[in-house]
Amino acid sequence: MSARRLTRRNLLLGTAALAPLLSQQAAAFGEKSRLIPAIVKHGGRWDARLNGLRRIAWELQRRTSVEVLPEARPCLLDSAEIFEYPFLYFGGEGDFPALRDAEVENLRRYLTFGGFLLADANDGSDGSGFDASFRREIARVLPQSKLTAVPSTHVIYKSFFLLDAAPGRLLNKPQMEACTLGKRAAVMYSQNDLAGAWSRTEAGDFEFDVSPGGEPQRELAIRMGINLLMYALCLDYKDDAVHLPIILEKRR
Repeated sequence: MSARRLTRRNLLLGTAALAPLLSQQAAAFGEKSRLIPAIVKHGGRWDARLNGLRRIAWELQRRTSVEVLPEARPCLLDSAEIFEYPFLYFGGEGDFPALRDAEVENLRRYLTFGGFLLADANDGSDGSGFDASFRREIARVLPQSKLTAVPSTHVIYKSFFLLDAAPGRLLNKPQMEACTLGKRAAVMYSQNDLAGAWSRTEAGDFEFDVSPGGEPQRELAIRMGINLLMYALCLDYKDDAVHLPIILEKRR
């Protein structure tokens, strides 16, 4: 298997032995051979979109060949457990307190080893609330990698579906922002509440209205979620013209 075909999960496993915080349990995935979305527990309202994470995992399994457990596993950032998951979701409504130094260091190690973090402003904030808190904390975690706009040519927009924007429950910012390590986007950040568009009630109804584009916008948000999960699992191997016919066929 070439370096370009390494999955992010394999990368995390291959480098995790270097981390002093890792336990022996993190060396074997067991049930985690299937994708399980993990959600970051922080000091604010971190659990507003648990149903959204479960639903996007279910959509991933329905629309692709990826096997999942449609759950949302809460994780503490200073725990070795985060190294068991190639995909971390960091969402919130309103501001949250500063991360502890141990959390900052462990998250930096996770991202450096190949982990992927999706940050999602559930409150749709810009300059205050979750937005202000997350920008402050990610600057501590990756001080040499600032959040920058993700161009529409980025592989994230073609990792499964062909897209040109990243709407969520809202459409505050058409494009996401990213922190990159080398050529890899280690952090993707949306101010559009992606998971709000994915969320369903226990009865199966969508939990939140989507604005301004209604149900077509919701479908695009679901497709963006699948792209993000595929990117987390597969790094950037689809940034290669040889895969274009497959992507086009999947789009049809």
